[in-house]
Amino acid sequence: MNDLIKSKADYEFYLEADRIALGRSDRKRPALFGGDEIWKFQRLLRKTEYFQNCKTGFLSRIYLYYLIYRLHRLSLTLGFSIPRNVFGPGLSIAHRGTIVVSQAAEVGENCRISTCVTIGTGPTDNVALVPKIGNNVFIGPGAVIVGSIEIADGIAIGANSYVDKSFTEKDITIAGNPARKISEKGQKEAFGRATDILRQRIGTGRH
Repeated sequence: MNDLIKSKADYEFYLEADRIALGRSDRKRPALFGGDEIWKFQRLLRKTEYFQNCKTGFLSRIYLYYLIYRLHRLSLTLGFSIPRNVFGPGLSIAHRGTIVVSQAAEVGENCRISTCVTIGTGPTDNVALVPKIGNNVFIGPGAVIVGSIEIADGIAIGANSYVDKSFTEKDITIAGNPARKISEKGQKEAFGRATDILRQRIGTGRH
């Protein structure tokens, strides 16, 4: 599954992969006013993860609390409940609106997540029983993914699906309540894989 940000190089990789995934090819940073709130959120999420994982100095820890506060405020504005250190690089949040994710969940690279999605525990409320979602997964609007399950790489999850069992076959589409396989075609051609694009660009196999 996803690796954590463990260095400044990792942090910069995550920032650039997220930028590519969000389709912000026209500029390096969000606009100061209007239109880029989700990109600002993702950049702040990555900065908070970097300071949490990599900075141990006294002043850095104080700054971390400030970043957590800012992230919380922006989360409330956008309707997100997205914990730190859950999503791999290449995250693309499609729209502002309710997204609820368990702190213990694991989501790989290049996740495209839509509004009104829940990724959480099953009926037992055991925080350990949460999904592990692979790389290059598309999660449609209104999807609910719960329990101690695994979602393989390249799967597309249809809108309003209820997923409470594992799907280990790669590059398929699942949908329904409860979810079932409906197509041999996953999200492979749906959108670019930001981390692959970035690695090709910088000519390295890291991450």
